[in-house]
Amino acid sequence: MRRHPSLDDRFDPAVRIVDPDPAWPALAATELARIGGAVGAMAVRLEHVGSTAVPGLAAKPIVDLLLSVDALRPLERYRAPLERLGYLFVPAPESPDRHFFAKPPERPRRFHLHVCSAGGREELRHLAVRDYLRGHAAEASRYAALKRELVAAHPEDRLAYIAGKEAHMASLEARALAWARRRD
Repeated sequence: MRRHPSLDDRFDPAVRIVDPDPAWPALAATELARIGGAVGAMAVRLEHVGSTAVPGLAAKPIVDLLLSVDALRPLERYRAPLERLGYLFVPAPESPDRHFFAKPPERPRRFHLHVCSAGGREELRHLAVRDYLRGHAAEASRYAALKRELVAAHPEDRLAYIAGKEAHMASLEARALAWARRRD
């Protein structure tokens, strides 16, 4: 599987930070219902994740969704139903534990769909970060400030935005995962 060329696109008009939109949860719920209807029993878990899932958190206007399945392979069993919904499969061989889909196929995109194994590290990571930010307003505020700073310094430059968040996200994920383990 070769890396999808859109992963190396530098400029994206969706790389901007907007104030929280009260419509994001309903938009996510509607899209998750469509995904669930398309993939059926393969969906072990469907969740709204990412910044748009954290009330009060400024975010890019892209809704992140999580589809947990019992097994990532064979890919075709959920790839075809997702493509019929308008999702583009975006292969990233460097991330073998999850598959990434985007809708619409062209930029700016409205949805990012992360497909991972139920109970696996990728699922836990997405849920832990979302729940940690929901429960820690100061962390969410610091994260929003960083995102606004990066977008101001690099307007619409998704590669600079991603690179600028890397260290913060690694640290945030570590704190969120440790917090989630203590809760269990």
